[in-house]
Amino acid sequence: MKYARRLIAGTLAAGALALSLSGCGNSVDPIERLGRKTKQEAGKPSASPSTAASSPAPAASADDAYRTWGLTAPVQYAPKPAQKPQLPKAAPGKPAVIDRIPVAPTDKVVFLTFDDGAEKNPQFLKMAADLKLPISMFLTDNVASSDYGHFQTLRDNGSGSAINNHTLTHPNLRTLDFAAQKKEICGQQERLEKRFGTKPTRFRPPFGNYNDNTLKAASECGISQVILWRVSMQITGFQYAEGSALRPGDIILAHFRGPAELKGETETQMTANMLNRIQEQGFKIARLEDYL
Repeated sequence: MKYARRLIAGTLAAGALALSLSGCGNSVDPIERLGRKTKQEAGKPSASPSTAASSPAPAASADDAYRTWGLTAPVQYAPKPAQKPQLPKAAPGKPAVIDRIPVAPTDKVVFLTFDDGAEKNPQFLKMAADLKLPISMFLTDNVASSDYGHFQTLRDNGSGSAINNHTLTHPNLRTLDFAAQKKEICGQQERLEKRFGTKPTRFRPPFGNYNDNTLKAASECGISQVILWRVSMQITGFQYAEGSALRPGDIILAHFRGPAELKGETETQMTANMLNRIQEQGFKIARLEDYL
């Protein structure tokens, strides 16, 4: 309860905190540049260097899949919790805002989230399926919609991945009035429902930037939870909101990006780096939706 009260009290300040964690920016090129590409350009897969992480052997067994994808050890997964943690309560007419899952200090679990949808690398689909990575996707229509089938394949690979809302065009919502914010959020709700059959109930504001109008608009669009983060994956390592290590319940932000935005690294290489960093710190990966 103490954690929940603190989180609710800091709700409107969380956007500023998220900006410090390179929400869709900083060490990778910001989504605004990608957003100016045509949908066809944004959807083209980037050329991948010939490495173990980007060009795996086609017939790896489950036992050696981690080696195929450049990991130092098998990925460790946490089972679905017997009881969901007590999350912060939503204020009337607003969704709950969550930036870390309040688990016990000894429960060393973290959660994988990927934003936007600019990169659509077929090798990443194979990596995610081979390793059974449970990924919470937050998709932006103007870059993801050139191939929503890519993300449907990722969702349906048996890992329990899920598709969520990240607006139509990835604006800084705090610069928009209520009507414009609602259009961005509800518009993407409608696009995702038309393409995938259901409206998401979870939303992530671009850059982690939001205000009271954002929360009211999101609620009117059917959103019950706004998902932020306190750790972001850069290219080879993490950036932390506090301290210099992962904490139990951390939600990790990553992006669907390719070599042009990752300084030559591929999406699979970046993900292998992230998984290795998680393993080095002794954490397991859990499915975010099992805790919400």
